[in-house]
Amino acid sequence: MRHLLARLKIRQRFGRQLTLAVSVFAGFLGLFLWQSPPAVAGSRPVVVELFTSQGCSSCPPADALLDELAHRPDVIALGFHVDYWDNLGWKDPLSAPGSTRRQRDYAELFNLSSIYTPQMVIEGRQQLVGSDRGAVLGGIADAATETTAGVSFDSNRHTVTIGGGAGQGQVLLVRFQRQRNTDVAQGENAGTRARDANGVTALTALGTWQGTELHFTITPPTENEGIAVLVQAPDGHMLGAGVAL
Repeated sequence: MRHLLARLKIRQRFGRQLTLAVSVFAGFLGLFLWQSPPAVAGSRPVVVELFTSQGCSSCPPADALLDELAHRPDVIALGFHVDYWDNLGWKDPLSAPGSTRRQRDYAELFNLSSIYTPQMVIEGRQQLVGSDRGAVLGGIADAATETTAGVSFDSNRHTVTIGGGAGQGQVLLVRFQRQRNTDVAQGENAGTRARDANGVTALTALGTWQGTELHFTITPPTENEGIAVLVQAPDGHMLGAGVAL
């Protein structure tokens, strides 16, 4: 009988120790889970577009800011050089009518009475003065990105895939020169060297995404070139975006 009581006491003591150990483990587990941030599903870089010109005296600070943003992995920075400055003393070698048309389309979406440089557009939702560093960085930090249409490239960058989802948008292929230095001989910036990052050289519509998975064959980027694929809704905001360098 004494041996039985001794075994019962040992079991009770062991049970209390086991319960205490489980409680401590659960407490540590709960603390770990509380401290670990939840994963953000479908996150992608923020699309930032700068409308600029080498002939615009107020544009170099915005160009420098875009150069800085181009080195951030959480941003797709694109420099659209407009052509309406070209007849004022200096023709920007990166200027294109398509960049001006895109800026005018944004002016309609934002109900602006005129277009201007330097102008930044973030995620197709917000426009602001491109040289206002604080406002631009704040806008990027506050930007709400959508990943309704996931964008992915194959390993050889010969194919881009737009994943299935809900919504509708235009699929745009943007080709850009990653870095270009230009000695400006005339115009408002005469005698300076323009340093342009991610200057857009071509903007092409690949097709319309209507919620089903799409595949497009593309030409891979060459040396000093990059490509971005944007899926943009009719109201201007981005449904998906990806970049390949």
